[in-house]
Amino acid sequence: MSFKKGIFIDTSITSEISKYHQMGFIRGVTTNPTIMAKDGLKGGYEEIKNRTKEISDLVMPYPVSVELLTNEVSQMFDQAKDLAQINKNIVIKVTIHGPNGELDNLKLIKELEENKIPVNATAMMNSQQSLIAAMSGASYVSIFCGRVNNMGYDSREEVKKTRILLDKFNLKANIIACSLREVINVTDWFISGADIVTIPPEFFESLIIHPYSKETIKMFLSDSFKLMN
Repeated sequence: MSFKKGIFIDTSITSEISKYHQMGFIRGVTTNPTIMAKDGLKGGYEEIKNRTKEISDLVMPYPVSVELLTNEVSQMFDQAKDLAQINKNIVIKVTIHGPNGELDNLKLIKELEENKIPVNATAMMNSQQSLIAAMSGASYVSIFCGRVNNMGYDSREEVKKTRILLDKFNLKANIIACSLREVINVTDWFISGADIVTIPPEFFESLIIHPYSKETIKMFLSDSFKLMN
């Protein structure tokens, strides 16, 4: 649905999510174990579930992506089902393959989607991986565009190619561009064809506040004062 496209906030800190969600432009939340660890979350699996419930309640009906905490094939499906039961707007993050290139994750993506559990296929670096994940049924495909740029490639081209391929095969997946490095990435990735861009909270002020806007607003207020006095 189009209202679930746009800017997603990339954090697990509820106060930050609430602050920007109240401004009206947030369309979803993404988290992963690295974000949660950086944000200082402690307490193990149950605390992860509790925080996920808080976040998903806060932004309902917008989607909240939460990542599996294991790549053990025997545990992944049950953990995904358990996390998905937290709230109806939960999306399960599944990496495109295992840490050593294991291919079981694609089967899991297919099985979860067949069981009406939406999947965000993640940790992808190119359009080939995105196409495969989308063909396996993933509702979202996350390209780590910042890392693509770090490797010396142009992430905009990977997003463009992914857009063309998903449209060509009429696949349902939404393209998520993530791993933001510079504010200019946001509009570049949207223009290149991304449905969603994930943004850490520390980038929002730079997106919104411009020095010349500040100068202009000060001029307006100064002139308003002159008119009123």
